[in-house]
Amino acid sequence: MPYEILAINPGSTSTKIAWFQDDKLVWKENVEHDVQQLKAFHNIAAQFEFRAEQVKKAVATHGSDIRQLSAVVGRGGLLRPIPSGVYRINELMLEDLMSAKYGEHASNLGAPISNAIAKEVGCPAFIVDPVVVDEMEDVARITGWPEFRRKSIFHALNQKAVARRVARDVFGKRYDELNFIVVHLGGGITIGAHKRGRVVDVNNGLSAEGPMTPERAGTLYLMKLADYLYEHRPDKKSFYKKLIGGGGWVAHLGTNSGREVEERIKQGDEKALLIVKATAYQISKWVAHMAVALQGQVDAIVITGGLAYMPELVEFIKERVLWIAPVLVVPGEDEMLALAEGALRALRGEEEPKEY
Repeated sequence: MPYEILAINPGSTSTKIAWFQDDKLVWKENVEHDVQQLKAFHNIAAQFEFRAEQVKKAVATHGSDIRQLSAVVGRGGLLRPIPSGVYRINELMLEDLMSAKYGEHASNLGAPISNAIAKEVGCPAFIVDPVVVDEMEDVARITGWPEFRRKSIFHALNQKAVARRVARDVFGKRYDELNFIVVHLGGGITIGAHKRGRVVDVNNGLSAEGPMTPERAGTLYLMKLADYLYEHRPDKKSFYKKLIGGGGWVAHLGTNSGREVEERIKQGDEKALLIVKATAYQISKWVAHMAVALQGQVDAIVITGGLAYMPELVEFIKERVLWIAPVLVVPGEDEMLALAEGALRALRGEEEPKEY
């Protein structure tokens, strides 16, 4: 009999829900939440009961019976830095997420909702590879200021899942037998050095570190940035918005849409083409950084994420990094499947769930 798995991924204005039999999708739904309705809640944690009910309604609408569930798995939220893997949801994890001890984000509700449904059913509840996965080597954390230590915050769920699939399907090996550089292309861009199953270096996806992205400025010249701060003295909120949300393509082209930029390039927009080339150039330099982290021993460079569907961007990257290793393109970010695969590994005994 196949394992029945419910995956839950809360976002800022929606909750993604999917039902799997083993790793085969049975159905999925993206429940959109009314923005005005969400504003009635004083914080993310207060949305818990509302969102949990929406999940149960979706399950009932699709004719599924939660009593048949083998496991419930949720998107991991902002927790303390932890190694990668599948984690059982426990009280300490729930306390840290609901109190927003390490930051407030809608994904903090993934574990509480999953746990509540699992308790009702009497099955296990898990999270898999949250964004705070931290396997960086100590040497990668150091900067020129002792007060500033680099942090590991990245698209861990998708990067790890894609790396596992490539190892299995392309190389016929285990993920922990190979070295990959994984490039996640989305609104945020993260580039990780995967050394035999551990991400030993990666740019911080929640900061402005790394290449520019559709909406993030990326790494800037520090002295120029200092001059800007002294001259303009912006308030913290507007300054952060300029770096994350208002930077990158938004600043240069007025949009964060890959489809729109692609169409503008087709229509002969030379500025759009230049900005995409510059983005690919910066990404490629960070790929080379990660090749150094792996001491040149790279089995493949894997490009994934939503913008991996953008041929111009991907080809410009390929042109500059093929000398390092073969390039494999796995477009999209199937986070729901990645969650189900993690739960399935735990259910089958292929991976021992960790305790938070």
